[in-house]
Amino acid sequence: MLRPARETAPLRSLLVCTALACASLASGAALAQTGKRPDLEGIWTNASLTPLSRRAGVDTLVVSPEQARILAAQTPIGGIEGGFDEGDGVNDTPDAAAEDFGVRAYNNFWVDPGSNLALVKGEYRTSYIVNPEDGQVPRLENPRYDFERRNFGSRYATGIGDTRGPEAIPNAERCLLGFGNKAGPGMMGALYNNTYQFVQTDDYVMILVEMVHDARIIPIFDSPEEARAHRRPAVLEQWIGDSVGWYEDDELVVETVNINPIQLSQSSVPITKAGRITERFSRYAENEIFYQFTVDDSNLYSQPWTAELSFYATEDGLYEYACHEGNYAMPGILAGARRLEKQEAMNAK
Repeated sequence: MLRPARETAPLRSLLVCTALACASLASGAALAQTGKRPDLEGIWTNASLTPLSRRAGVDTLVVSPEQARILAAQTPIGGIEGGFDEGDGVNDTPDAAAEDFGVRAYNNFWVDPGSNLALVKGEYRTSYIVNPEDGQVPRLENPRYDFERRNFGSRYATGIGDTRGPEAIPNAERCLLGFGNKAGPGMMGALYNNTYQFVQTDDYVMILVEMVHDARIIPIFDSPEEARAHRRPAVLEQWIGDSVGWYEDDELVVETVNINPIQLSQSSVPITKAGRITERFSRYAENEIFYQFTVDDSNLYSQPWTAELSFYATEDGLYEYACHEGNYAMPGILAGARRLEKQEAMNAK
């Protein structure tokens, strides 16, 4: 399926040159390595309709293929409730100009979230979370941290929101980061652009995220002790956090701390400066990367919690994500708000 022309256009080359390397791409279907270092190179997708937390009324983590099709067809997409099943068991969003198409969602030309629940090691999963067993994020009722979780759901549903300045507009609308925690840490699928490129060198792993072209450049060390000893200064509060990695038992292990506070307030996987997120990547099959991340932060959660999903090899190329909202829409929104303020001030006089 073609991804949105509004935000994607084909790249003329699928080679990604970065400051750390200009590496030739390996096929996503290449055989997994048998040594300590798994072969993760290639183009992959994590598209699925599985949510982070298990939804109400679903009691088990694993369901049958038939149950998965039923749940997928009932899953809301882009704010539109599920059930747009045309008989093929696939959740279909409305056509353009349909009665149920409004500001809450895109029509079906724009969306590509996947058509079924996440398939992980041959099992259909109802939540990414596997621990706790109830599939819910174990948030503290009274966090030990002055943390304000910003929810932009009303802005998305109505088009009405805070316009005091650029900082009042969400990171995704400003084209600073992809939405849905796409780049992670804790990389999950979302409404579209669920494609990634992995590049490995001797000293780095680079993960290029199709949405917003966020690039995670992760330095690799010989041990966790050496990796932690080479963290960046805490004053450098980077987008996507401070990640370091090492290979262990046929896995790539990545540990991340010190996520930018602005990202923290808008992330579905937040941690404070005292917390950490540990990701593990392994090659489960020729066409599947098994991915697990654990969030450990006693300031926000009653216990560490773990989520799992899989990346699958795809023959689709990586597409340019030309995010126009930050270039055009945001200046227009702010200029319109200032004009309305002037008009209201004149009317008041």
